[in-house]
Amino acid sequence: MSRPLIGVTTSRRSGWRIFPLVALNVWLAGGRATRWVAGRDADIDRVDGIIIGGGDDISPDLYGGRLVTSARLDPDRDALERRLVCAAFEHDKPVLGICRGSQMLNVALGGTLHQDAYGVYTASKRVWTILPRKTVKICAETRLAGVSGLKPMQINALHSQAVDTLGAGLQVAARDLGGMVQAVERIADPFALGVQWHPEHLFYARRQRAIFRALVTAARARHEHRGQIEDVRREVEMVTE
Repeated sequence: MSRPLIGVTTSRRSGWRIFPLVALNVWLAGGRATRWVAGRDADIDRVDGIIIGGGDDISPDLYGGRLVTSARLDPDRDALERRLVCAAFEHDKPVLGICRGSQMLNVALGGTLHQDAYGVYTASKRVWTILPRKTVKICAETRLAGVSGLKPMQINALHSQAVDTLGAGLQVAARDLGGMVQAVERIADPFALGVQWHPEHLFYARRQRAIFRALVTAARARHEHRGQIEDVRREVEMVTE
């Protein structure tokens, strides 16, 4: 097939800045991207996979939490992205969640969030930068470990919320040195991975590009009616041979 088409959700306010960077990463991975924002058409049938991008906090109304005064919310985007995640799973299409998107992946599957994650994980290093200045440990025997390896990873961080209870069918794929969840993934097809950091800013790093390549590989597998996780595993083996 030609390059798989990936729908990418962004903020209406600032998405014009970040979408070109996400689209570049998707292109380098062998796909092509189209931008979605709340209030415009976002048809799951048109795409082979989706990326739920970063941005504002997710409203606690979606998971029964309590609103903190520092939260910055976008209810229209919340509704769009929750619908898209559920529709993607219903149509067996792969999902990559980036920062807020990782949290939305968890919430859409019935999980909850820590709104003040650093208030809970006081031993976690609090950084606010697009530079890779935070260390995470990849969990063994996970999809993320297969894609990016088990070696501790240097990442960036632009978040205040984090996963609390896991959504249905998810497992933890990475934690920071203070124990805070930094990545989650779906156990079975369709392929789904959520990372708390912003790999699109780290496109110069092979392990970060591999995250986008895994999504595009899964999208191609779905289009060609093959197992998504199996195809991702097979490609990783080919790259590392």
